[in-house]
Amino acid sequence: MSVATSAEARVAAYDWKALAGELDGFGCAVLPKLLTLEECRGIAALYPDESHFRSHIVMARHGFGKGEYRYFKYPLPDLLGSLRTALYPHLASVANVWNERMGIAERYPGEHAPFLQQCHDAGQMRPTPLLLQYGPGDFNCLHQDLYGDLAFPIQVAILLSEPGSDFTGGEFVLTEQRPRMQSRVEVVPLRQGDAVAFAVHNRPVQGTKGNYRVNLRHGVSRVRSGKRHTVGIIFHDAR
Repeated sequence: MSVATSAEARVAAYDWKALAGELDGFGCAVLPKLLTLEECRGIAALYPDESHFRSHIVMARHGFGKGEYRYFKYPLPDLLGSLRTALYPHLASVANVWNERMGIAERYPGEHAPFLQQCHDAGQMRPTPLLLQYGPGDFNCLHQDLYGDLAFPIQVAILLSEPGSDFTGGEFVLTEQRPRMQSRVEVVPLRQGDAVAFAVHNRPVQGTKGNYRVNLRHGVSRVRSGKRHTVGIIFHDAR
């Protein structure tokens, strides 16, 4: 079985109706055991090898937090590229429903390749999947990953390290700013190989007078000990 076929099969095996319900209800949904232990270790081991990456970001230099990450260059590693392609159609269905509910005219193509072509036609040519590395005391400030005029509204992050063994602390955090209300916080418990799909920017919420938009940001709490690796799959490309 090819890497692409394997990725498509494992992604299709999830209950996407239930995951869409989680995304609708809470702005995020967990895909347990998307990657195996060996795959997690293999991806994390790429970090020191600069040949896989187009740029290296040290968060403290930009006020993003503490820690660092590297953006992959094209061609992406086979597994990550295949997962990006396989995950997109399921999330595009959710994103299109969200845009309809929020009164946004844009609709996303059913497959990833045409959407990437739209990004490239708009001058957004650089790949956005990234590999993050945190050590003791590191954290990621609340933020939104928007890299140009075209931005896909759902993102996926996969935890490559094992909580309690490889590191402590470092919880994935999602905040939701609601109009005329206090912000809501979602702390997402993940194990090694688990993925979380989450809203990047806005999502609709059903209120008593119809749908309204909430604004979301995500980040990572302080790592208390050890080393934490995560891979982020962002579906739009960057300028």
